[in-house]
Amino acid sequence: MNDKVYETTVIGGGSAGIMAALRSVLNNDETLFFPGNQKDKKKSRAMWVRKVENIPGFLDFKQGINNPNKQAYDYLSQEKYSHTFFPQKNIGITNIEKGEDGIFNLTDSSGNNWRTKYVILTTGMMDVQPFIENDIRAIFPFANSQAIEYCVRCDGHHTNDNEIAVIGHTSSAAWVAIMINERYKIPNLTIMTNGKTPEFDQETKELIELYQINVETKEIVDFLGDKKEGILEGFILDDGSIVHAQNAFVSLGVIVYNELALQLNAEVDKRGFVVTNEKGQSSIENFYIAGDLRAGIKKQIYTAWDSAVDSADDINAKIRRERRQKQLLEFREKKGDNN
Repeated sequence: MNDKVYETTVIGGGSAGIMAALRSVLNNDETLFFPGNQKDKKKSRAMWVRKVENIPGFLDFKQGINNPNKQAYDYLSQEKYSHTFFPQKNIGITNIEKGEDGIFNLTDSSGNNWRTKYVILTTGMMDVQPFIENDIRAIFPFANSQAIEYCVRCDGHHTNDNEIAVIGHTSSAAWVAIMINERYKIPNLTIMTNGKTPEFDQETKELIELYQINVETKEIVDFLGDKKEGILEGFILDDGSIVHAQNAFVSLGVIVYNELALQLNAEVDKRGFVVTNEKGQSSIENFYIAGDLRAGIKKQIYTAWDSAVDSADDINAKIRRERRQKQLLEFREKKGDNN
């Protein structure tokens, strides 16, 4: 057991994690950083993001999340921050407990133990992938090229002048198709349920009919296009028919990486996102949530940053308050002795 107690620990190396670490270090707070191991990184949403076009300054990055995160990590790794920044490269956290003394005890993916006063958890979420012929890997070449995407708020503008498909069978998928139609006036738009029975509510059913959105319930068995280049042309269905599409959006729900929060019995909502106050503190005192894992906020880079800054600044305020009170007490005691 490492007896040292660190001030702040950031768990997770995505947009929220790197911003939490950056803000905490720039606040001059001692910051232990676990960006995750290779297994963690492969499960992250950043794996699917290449170009980021909805944030100023990101257009030149070839990897829209990983490149700016590496810039920030390299900046924090300078000698001038070595007294406050303690990165554990390629290491994640597998277990967390809170002791009776209020200190969090962490076990990392290498079996080492750590102690910390405050935690910012930023492990995020991942989109559920569709099974094509009982395998999710078939979609990877097109997801990696962003011909198949997951966030209409981020990438809906890619639909202009293309035939579009939305993969999903619930009202959430229907709303993705409806938003695409209302924003971009797509002439050929298809919801593909991939063999699932549609579960649309009455309003979405009416809008699907109003906007003349196609609904195809047959199972997808293959793709049209160039898998090597990630160029999508459409989908082949189990009866041999074809749905033409140059872009597609997947809307099948998400996997929420809330395991560490659940180990502490933190409150989560019905989808598994961790409930917090306005500063990101969960129902567990001094245990904060930032980024996509936090309930009730948009799942965007800029909201991940904002929530991370809120959490790091709130922790800094607590650290400063504790130091201030200690110094005031010592000052008053010394002043009393002198009198």
